[in-house]
Amino acid sequence: MLMKYVIAIVKPHKLEDVRTALTNISIEGMTVSDVKGFGRQKGHSEVYRGAEYKVDFVPKVKIELAVEASRVAAVVEAIRNSARTDRIGDGKIFVLDLGEAMRVRTGETGVAAL
Repeated sequence: MLMKYVIAIVKPHKLEDVRTALTNISIEGMTVSDVKGFGRQKGHSEVYRGAEYKVDFVPKVKIELAVEASRVAAVVEAIRNSARTDRIGDGKIFVLDLGEAMRVRTGETGVAAL
């Protein structure tokens, strides 16, 4: 069975909403990393001790998960609906082909390892 690797970059305050949405469609595992980056919003200005300075990289959260190919549409929809604020910087979702997966403890491979 085909597998896909889904990478979502979202605003940090939307992480719990995304996790809940994925749990509601029975997605049980994901990896989360704190990352920084920029896109069209090109950073922002902040004030610290009365001085304004430009922040080039905006804090984001990267969510990574492997899923059966047949579940990708539901996963992408759940992430999009739960991460969306209708404002610039909501994030991106990438879907890649996943050639193989293996569970280290048992040696299970493919979809069984997910």
